Amino acid sequence: MSRPDLARMILEDFLKNSWPCIETLVKGLATSKEEKERKVRFYCFKNGQRNDATFDAGRFFLRVSVEYSNPQLTVEEVQGIIAARLLEVCGNYFHQNGLHEVAQKDIDDLCAILRNPSEGLIVSFLLNTDDIEADRYSMNPLKESIVSSGQSSYPCAAVKTEKLQIDEKFVQKYEGSLFCRSEVERVARHLGKCNNSYMDMVDAVKYEHLESLSQSFGIDLCIPSMRMPLAILESETADGPLHYIIRETHRDYQSIERVYRCMGRSMKNLTTLLTVPHSPKGYASKRAARGRIYFDGAKLKNVKVDYKTTQLYPNAIDPNDVSVAQGDDSFRVEADNLTNYNYRETPSSPQFFLYSLASPEDAVLWHGIGAFGASELLKSYTTTRLECQNGSLFKDLREKHCVTVKTPLQFNLVPKYMWFHPTHRNIDASIGCIEDLSFLAGLGMMMEHLPTEQFIRK
Repeated sequence: MSRPDLARMILEDFLKNSWPCIETLVKGLATSKEEKERKVRFYCFKNGQRNDATFDAGRFFLRVSVEYSNPQLTVEEVQGIIAARLLEVCGNYFHQNGLHEVAQKDIDDLCAILRNPSEGLIVSFLLNTDDIEADRYSMNPLKESIVSSGQSSYPCAAVKTEKLQIDEKFVQKYEGSLFCRSEVERVARHLGKCNNSYMDMVDAVKYEHLESLSQSFGIDLCIPSMRMPLAILESETADGPLHYIIRETHRDYQSIERVYRCMGRSMKNLTTLLTVPHSPKGYASKRAARGRIYFDGAKLKNVKVDYKTTQLYPNAIDPNDVSVAQGDDSFRVEADNLTNYNYRETPSSPQFFLYSLASPEDAVLWHGIGAFGASELLKSYTTTRLECQNGSLFKDLREKHCVTVKTPLQFNLVPKYMWFHPTHRNIDASIGCIEDLSFLAGLGMMMEHLPTEQFIRK
């Protein structure tokens, strides 16, 4: 019995059910003439080693993401990467050949292109957020040692692997529903040769698995990655774009008010921190942090920060199994440390809708907005970008920092059609739990375009 052609199955369904997304992308490419000056730096991992790559900024970048909160690849993550490659390849193909009724030769050509790495104007990439907790959703096989080593409130960028080990009881509880044994063994193998870097370990594990899945699906899934925001803040000078965004945000009462308005927040309580200062003890969990912004008239005075041991999120199998960010601390950050911001002196984690302004994305792929994804975050993201385009926020991003801020085309994996475990029906199952990948391919690939005007705060 011949092996099913998974790439063809998924592609044909995508062309049939998500054609409006291809039309939107191709039309967006035709009107995307803006000059960009920055070189864009990405990386991949192969054989456990990081390889850097630089792309010309004139390309059209499509952003998707995977999580550092779990070293294993989930069904949701793999669907997102495949969806991004479908958008990328179909967008490039129909941009070059014109939008037309799809023939069998087109499908043959597209399948051949999908087998190879990115080429053409559109480039899909992974934006991996390095400021989140290492076990955010109670689905990390290193769970117990992340807590016992005192790193559950650390950002992933600061987590060290020397004291981490597989939580065998946790793995046994969820074997077949969140983990498979070969994935856990892969994590254990890379744990011992990642130079004490948790993020390098996770990237090495995921890229190794993506190489294998590329053969299974007949689609090259090893797309390049970028880490944000802490890796960028660490590497750029105090004059860099993310430093500028943090400084400009905290300049005075009106600056914070403008950003609060984009978030739909009131200035009454001032408890939402626009960048969350890390504790001197290393804590950085945004969920565990409580804050208050203080003013002296219209001038920022200081920011008070309290870290409290806090529950995070459960996995989809056991709602009572909730991850935790442990750590308690209280301190203040004086105004000058924010208005003259330097990350190395005052490490902090900006809110996503702010730091993503420095991402090169021209289009983005969200996962299940309306069910699994947060519509309110999307509104903050969209509204902030429109304010930047209108010149109301961060005016120097383009002129001084060569960052072109516009509202990207936004696509969404339709929640009802997201891939899931055939028995437990959870989207956070590891891809290794799926014995027959044709089950996932048979679910199809349903995507929608999200009109900008539906996600603007008035």
